[in-house]
Order: sequence, then structure tokens, then C-alpha cells
Amino acid sequence: MSSRSTAPEKRPGFFKQLRSLYTFTASTYSWLPWLLGGVLVVGIAIGVVVGFFVPPVAVWSIILWGFTGLMLGLLGAMMTMTRLSTSAMYKKIDGMPGATGHVISTALGRNWTASDTPVGINPKTQDAVYRVIGRGGVVIIGEGARGRLTRLISDERLKVQRVASGVPVAVMYVGHDEGDVAIADLAKTIKALPKKIDRATMAAIIKRVDSVSQSVTSLPIPKGIDPMKARAPRPR
Repeated sequence: MSSRSTAPEKRPGFFKQLRSLYTFTASTYSWLPWLLGGVLVVGIAIGVVVGFFVPPVAVWSIILWGFTGLMLGLLGAMMTMTRLSTSAMYKKIDGMPGATGHVISTALGRNWTASDTPVGINPKTQDAVYRVIGRGGVVIIGEGARGRLTRLISDERLKVQRVASGVPVAVMYVGHDEGDVAIADLAKTIKALPKKIDRATMAAIIKRVDSVSQSVTSLPIPKGIDPMKARAPRPR
């Protein structure tokens, strides 16, 4: 009888993850190599210039400052690529079913509670409604065509208002039409809502809303993408 291996799964090394991050980002921004190269050159140039103005002015001092500039350039290039990888991720998942759930479940922080599973869904059209609860109250988010989301949004709002009277309820639609919120701006738009309730009230509202929520786990999740596959890999 063969024994099962209990060895932990080996994670990719730092440089392999870095290469994956670069490949992922460059697939969206073809000019990435030129930008990163420019950041490195600027970093080195700054270091060399500083070396000429900081005494003692000597070859070894200029080389040392140039190396310091190179390190700063590498740091700047890493930060630039990380920011661009996030932007590339949003571009890839924009308009895909399930993208809203991925964003609200990973990018809101501790002041908000959300799930990547919709609280309401139309399996035929793949229109979905998500709910977020936090210090700013309750946010109901529609993903899909506004006209088809009217009933789903209304049902969810009434359900929340029944058990959380007086708590502010905001409605947002993900998209690019007038009044919509772009998927790349969704997290910061939610986090910008003014704080209206304390943590104790927030916890109580979560329990109340969950108690009256109908389970949608048996409903088919919209097909077409897995947002996690479009997520930018990050070096550890």
C-alpha cells in the first residue's frame, strides 16, 4: 500500500513570483519594460549626482552613491510594477461576472464585511446583487444590467430595512454608464462612505441580516470567469 506524501506544498520562490508578476503586468502594458528601465536609470542618475555634490568627491564615493541610486531605482521599479499589476488585474476582470464579489471580499479592509458570493442572482442573465456591511452602513451592489436588477435590488433593500431600521443603505451599480461605479473604483468608493455606526452596531446588523438572508449557495454561480485566476501574483 503506497503511503501518501505529507510534505507541505512548496511555494514558488521570490524570483519566480517576481517573474510571474512581471509577465502578468506586461501582458496588459506592453511598455512596462521601458518604464521600469527608465525608473532604474533615474535612480542611478540621482545617486551619481548626489555623489558629485556630497564631499569627499572621489571615484569611490560616486560609485557608492550610484549603487545606492540603483537600489532606490530597484525599489521604485518594484513599487511601480506592483501598482500597475493591480491596475492590470482590474482591467482583466472588468465586466466579468463575479468580479464584484472578488473585489469586495479582498479589498475593503476590516471596517467592512462582505462575501464573494452574491446574495441575489438571476442564473439566466448572470445579473447578481452583493451586500457589504460596515461602519458606513449597508451597501447593496448590483452587477449587470440596471433594468434587470431592479427587483433583486429592491428585495435586498427591503430585507435589510426590516431588520436594520435607521441604518443607512446605499445602492451602487458596477459598470461604465452614467451613475455607475467602475470596478477599479468600487473599493475606494465604498471605503469613502462616512462612518455612521460603531463596531458593536455593525456586528449586530450583520447577525440580523444574516438571520433573514436566504441561502444562495445552491444557485449556480455565474460562469465565465474565476476572478482569482485574473488576480495579479505578488512576490512574497
